[in-house]
Amino acid sequence: MNDSSWGAPSQAGYWGPSEQGPLQGAAPAGPTYDAHDAQHTRPMPTAPDVPAHGGDQDDDRGAARLSGPSVRNDSPPTAPYGDPSHNPQSPQEPMPSTAPEPAPAPQKKSAGRDLGAAIGVGVGLGAVIVASLFVVKAVFVGVIAVAVVVGLWELTSRLEERKGIKAPLVPLALGGAAMVVAGYVRGAEGAWVAMALTALAVLVWRMTEPPEGYLKDVTAGVFAAFYVPFLATFVAMMLTADDGPRRVLTFLLLTVVSDTGAYAIGWRFGKHKLAPRISPGKTREGLFGAVTFAMAAGALCMEYLIDGGTWWQGLILGLAVAASATLGDLGESMIKRDLGIKDMGTLLPGHGGIMDRLDSLLPTAPVVWLLLVLFVGSG
Repeated sequence: MNDSSWGAPSQAGYWGPSEQGPLQGAAPAGPTYDAHDAQHTRPMPTAPDVPAHGGDQDDDRGAARLSGPSVRNDSPPTAPYGDPSHNPQSPQEPMPSTAPEPAPAPQKKSAGRDLGAAIGVGVGLGAVIVASLFVVKAVFVGVIAVAVVVGLWELTSRLEERKGIKAPLVPLALGGAAMVVAGYVRGAEGAWVAMALTALAVLVWRMTEPPEGYLKDVTAGVFAAFYVPFLATFVAMMLTADDGPRRVLTFLLLTVVSDTGAYAIGWRFGKHKLAPRISPGKTREGLFGAVTFAMAAGALCMEYLIDGGTWWQGLILGLAVAASATLGDLGESMIKRDLGIKDMGTLLPGHGGIMDRLDSLLPTAPVVWLLLVLFVGSG
């Protein structure tokens, strides 16, 4: 091994001229063994093992032990701290403090959104819904149609912005509004017919543009037609019963109570993630809160709001609502995660967009409609 492997040049200019004296540490020169050979044949110094990372020593000390002759410290040793008389030329450096740093103060858990704005907007929307629901049924059908059109606009806009998917909004909006009205007037049969016609309109409308991306655009359009207006028609079909407004009110109350229970219990006690890859904020404790709150509210609603209902039916209804609302929320989270966005819109302060409020309502509507028909009939 030559000296270059340790980074120490063998020229005399580095260690000093050769005429100043023999090289320190070299063997006596002779006919076949001189100082130059000694420098080339001396054994490699052995460095003690150093922890790979951290350990009791810091990184600077570990680097000093691993260094070779080129970084040898030839300065005289300094005196112990506090004894400058031993080596007056060495500057005295303050001893680094070894006191542990104080632990950071625990941060107060944040709710994650503007609760004041969220509560205000929620109360305002609730007042509009209840007023339209119990005054004139047709007005509430119009409220559903407006929410569907706005939701379709938000969904198609985000698809185009984030994925370049151009689902045709015009046939979706017209067909979606017609779907809600058909479900109210003609029931499930009318809703299915309107759904089929809307899908056909999407296919034809997209033909007016170049064929590139046709398949993904019409696929997204048919998905949007089913996801938003078709599921919303079940709310309109609930309204057709004699106690329709109370059925719709039960549906809304159970969904809101389920979401509120999940949010309150999950925020206060949530520790175990429910689906971290989909929605990191949801916890198993929050799901337990949603089930508990919804089942209690379901028992009360079926006993006092629904004609012919019983409390045990309300327990089943509440459990089903908690499950469908949670799955709907997770499904919307999957869509938003795929799109790389937090909210579908900014129309509702403290809530996001209309679709951010419809996420748990849409898949819950057919579940509530079906269970109410099974329990008390379509009356």
